[in-house]
Amino acid sequence: MKLTWLGHSGFLLEIEDAVILIDPWISGNPVFPADRRDEATGGATHILVTHGHGDHTGDALAIAKQKKIPVAGIYDLISHWQGTEGIEGIGFNKGGTIDLGGAKVTMVNACHSSSMGSATGPVYAGAEAGYMIAGEGHTIYVSGDTDIMADMGWMGEYHKPDIGILCAGGHFTMDMKRAAFAARKYFNFKTVIPCHYRTFPLLEQSAEALKAGLPGVQVIEPQVLEPIQL
Repeated sequence: MKLTWLGHSGFLLEIEDAVILIDPWISGNPVFPADRRDEATGGATHILVTHGHGDHTGDALAIAKQKKIPVAGIYDLISHWQGTEGIEGIGFNKGGTIDLGGAKVTMVNACHSSSMGSATGPVYAGAEAGYMIAGEGHTIYVSGDTDIMADMGWMGEYHKPDIGILCAGGHFTMDMKRAAFAARKYFNFKTVIPCHYRTFPLLEQSAEALKAGLPGVQVIEPQVLEPIQL
């Protein structure tokens, strides 16, 4: 199983027979090298989005159309795109599980907001979500954009993820200290990978506080386009 950071909250996850692009925002991403776009999206079989904000959906439609691959996510957003953009979509909702190339993807709750921009301001884009992705003997918790929430208690107990991909940049989501608290209190991770940080000066630039708050846990600070073997 291999995970590659695309900057911000974007990842390329190679698991089972799937190559899943998670929240692909490449165009205009300050930390992504624009000339390596093909490298980042090559081989993708599915796209998975956590919510409607542009820093998570930015390139999803363009890639889906170019590669003719499905986009999975909250039913409201996906069904809208199917009707207006003509993409192949897999719309589901919290508590639902889908099979992406042998990987089992379950949608779970997140605590954030979800909208898309329009000429008249933000418009509803369905609810925000996270995912539990099970395959190859691991379960990965992709938090999406969220703060700490009590739901993490049952999510950790029920799904037992051993890998956490946690938003931790602060201002719009949990910061490093809050992400460490959530990981300690609600989960038993072996590995934690922070995201939604370093993109802009407004966000946290280092994961040192996360590492300090999780003794005994492997905290990996990802580097853009450098694969992580899990």
